[in-house]
Amino acid sequence: MKLWIRLCAVVLALHPAIASAGPSVTVYKSPTCGCCKKYVEYLKSNGFQVSAIDSGDMDGIKKRYGVSRVASCHTALVDGYVVEGHVPVGAIHKLLKEKPAIAGISVPGMPLNSPGMGEMQKGTLTVYSVPKDGAAPKVFSVE
Repeated sequence: MKLWIRLCAVVLALHPAIASAGPSVTVYKSPTCGCCKKYVEYLKSNGFQVSAIDSGDMDGIKKRYGVSRVASCHTALVDGYVVEGHVPVGAIHKLLKEKPAIAGISVPGMPLNSPGMGEMQKGTLTVYSVPKDGAAPKVFSVE
């Protein structure tokens, strides 16, 4: 019985840490970009475990991950996918749940109604899929 009580105590002690651990994301960003910092905070506030890496060569990073044609100001990596720009967490969760055969998703440019750029307006932000083969991006979702 004592062993069972100890085991329950350990599980209960670890439970909050386990519950709060969301997907791990690495965000490459310019060290001077304010909206990139806001996007990192947005991801954290939505349960993602974020590692932010400042880079002076964002063009090189975008080329490396194949998102130059759908570029924004920062590039993130999550579970083998690239997430380019101010992508809402709903689209990231959809990507991670469905696991499509694409390189990733993108919100090109810096739309004012996107996370980190201002107040989001539901249903107005188009998220594009980034095909692995260099084909034209297609609509992934509208957030």
